[in-house]
Amino acid sequence: MEDLSGRSPRVPAPVSEWSRPYTSSAADWPLDLLLRAKGATTVSVVMPARDEERTVGAIVSAVRRDLVEAVPLVDEILVVDSRSTDGTAARAAASGARVVRQDDVLPGLPPLSGKGEALWKGLAASTGDIVVFADSDLRNFGSHFISGLLGPLLTRPEIAFVKGAYERPLTGPDGVVQRGAGGRVTELVARPMLNLYWPELAGFVQPLGGEYAARREVLEQVPFVTEYGVEFGLLVDLLEHVGLDAMAQVDLGRREHGHQSTAALGRMAGQIMLTAWSRLERQGRIVASEAPATSLLQFDPDGNATLSDVSVAERPPLATVIATPVKEDVA
Repeated sequence: MEDLSGRSPRVPAPVSEWSRPYTSSAADWPLDLLLRAKGATTVSVVMPARDEERTVGAIVSAVRRDLVEAVPLVDEILVVDSRSTDGTAARAAASGARVVRQDDVLPGLPPLSGKGEALWKGLAASTGDIVVFADSDLRNFGSHFISGLLGPLLTRPEIAFVKGAYERPLTGPDGVVQRGAGGRVTELVARPMLNLYWPELAGFVQPLGGEYAARREVLEQVPFVTEYGVEFGLLVDLLEHVGLDAMAQVDLGRREHGHQSTAALGRMAGQIMLTAWSRLERQGRIVASEAPATSLLQFDPDGNATLSDVSVAERPPLATVIATPVKEDVA
């Protein structure tokens, strides 16, 4: 590919030097190899779910069939019911997952909301030495989404965190599929922010993707943003905590899921920008006379205004919190 000047674009040397040895494909990690490497290591698959009764059951069933029963690679499937109003919890339990209600985990803490809160509570409620996070709205889920992420962690002890990479198509209301158009917030907000301020992370293909895995002792040492900035925050914090040489990515192929409205994506973008701001401030890279505003004013096609709060809260590293018993959802 050439740019408009006729020159071939070059990937920055630090990114290229990292990407080659630290990027692999799910096909590089056959199940028999992973099972031999697993040994006594335990693996938990944690899925946050809010009103996902249409997809969560099939995902849980696939993990149980392929990675628990056919090959004993996964030791625990945990679904965190994030205040669903539909049959998500019952569907997940019937498919073979252990289900916990988000607010029943560490109940002595003030309840917070958001995806990052569900992930943090899932980390607290799970037991595996390695924790694999996966979204529960995937429409084309395959068990390689889990096994691929486990490959580097089970076979390379120096690897602490693995992120999924994939193509994200966008399916419009008319059913037309646009290749590579699915990650709009990634391309418009997250990728530019990473390139500007944390260029070491520029080689991650899907920095906001919901499929990733890490060693428990590492996840317990970093904070979790409670809203949609959680994936961005984890990348930046883990870079600082373990370094780029302990981070890897695995190509999982193609990822299909439901798409949010442009207005919802705008709110997500605001949360990610505030997450980036907090990391820059914490690292001493910006000094401001006042904090940024946390309100987002948006307009619909008719000019009607909506004001949203895009502020982000943060849970501390789990290692600093004393665990308490977790109630299971028997619905």
